[in-house]
Amino acid sequence: MILQAIRHSQALQKARAVSLSRRGFLGAAGMSATALALAACSSGGQRADLTPAKDVSATEKTLAWSNWPAYMDEDDDGNYPTLIGFEDESGITVTYNVDVDDNNSYYAKVKDQLALGQDIGADTVCLTDWMVARLVRQGYVQELDHANIPNIANLSESFANPDFDPGRKLSLPWQGGFAGICWNKEKVPAGLKSVEDLWDPALKGRVGVLSEMRDTIGLIMLAQGTDITGEWGDDDFANAMDAFTQQVEDGQIRNIKGNAYLNDLQSEDTFAAICWSGDITSLNATAGDKWEFAIPDAGGTLWNDTFVVPMGSAHKANAEAVMNYYYEPEVAAELAAWVNYVTPVVGAKEAMDLIDPELASDQLIFPDEETLSTVHVFRTLTPQEENDYQAQFQKVLLGS
Repeated sequence: MILQAIRHSQALQKARAVSLSRRGFLGAAGMSATALALAACSSGGQRADLTPAKDVSATEKTLAWSNWPAYMDEDDDGNYPTLIGFEDESGITVTYNVDVDDNNSYYAKVKDQLALGQDIGADTVCLTDWMVARLVRQGYVQELDHANIPNIANLSESFANPDFDPGRKLSLPWQGGFAGICWNKEKVPAGLKSVEDLWDPALKGRVGVLSEMRDTIGLIMLAQGTDITGEWGDDDFANAMDAFTQQVEDGQIRNIKGNAYLNDLQSEDTFAAICWSGDITSLNATAGDKWEFAIPDAGGTLWNDTFVVPMGSAHKANAEAVMNYYYEPEVAAELAAWVNYVTPVVGAKEAMDLIDPELASDQLIFPDEETLSTVHVFRTLTPQEENDYQAQFQKVLLGS
């Protein structure tokens, strides 16, 4: 696998230049903020009493996997080298569907089948941790058999015990990333260190923020001294919303967007933004090394996209096999060399040294404990909080 990875690394620069980021697809798809908010409000809260489908993996060597665009290594012919390696090694035929265009829209498409415990057309799917928390809460996913995933021993301790799934009994991380701040190095030569720096009068009307509530408000809450992983409440959220609303009303914030914020940076409609780490790496690779990303002094947010097996999947053991495969450090390194997001696999950094030593030292792909100590996961919201907070955020978006 390492030799295969070295061959593929020759095309790495091409892959970086043409790839559409996992987070970027939301902007490319043209999903409106209104549509996202309406979908988010249908979160539900009751846990379903469902029975897992009978596992026929022993006799049916097939697997349907749903994932985001540009989230798999790919060669010039459109093949997925690591996935081919899995098929050859396991004898399992994988139907890899690039059909997750957004957490909320995907959920809206399959929620009725999920509620009935029916097959959703995917034996495993990778959704963002907050959406996975919803599925766990609702009882829509099967418990994993760790005996089938021995490489779970390679899971970084930093990702091992999320509040929605302590011990990872129901989920397993795929890839992750950071939200922080970025700026045009030519227009903001002194750089930025904090969210408060975005409110500098010199940047009035030239600031962009994300339409992802957990990242934009999460960073503002951190700047106000709130531990977003802890037991904060309505007052803490309201304080951050007040600050956010004020900056919008005063014209400091020019745009609130999904991945389209990159177009604003490139056109210099904005000079600085709350942003996603992998996007800035891609932007620099495709449009010149003009932008810099940083985790704010008060901290950034950390998100993960995560494997789950829906209750209606009849191929759980096959899904566990593919999870185990991608937790081989050599495979994880090969994947990371293409997608440029945070890998949760211990040992992948050392394996990356044989593929691309420069990438092996990239803190945005292989963050050390010091870097991880500066980012925080927005705590899991209750169904009521999820509806209320998104509605408050959406009201500002619609009025901006």
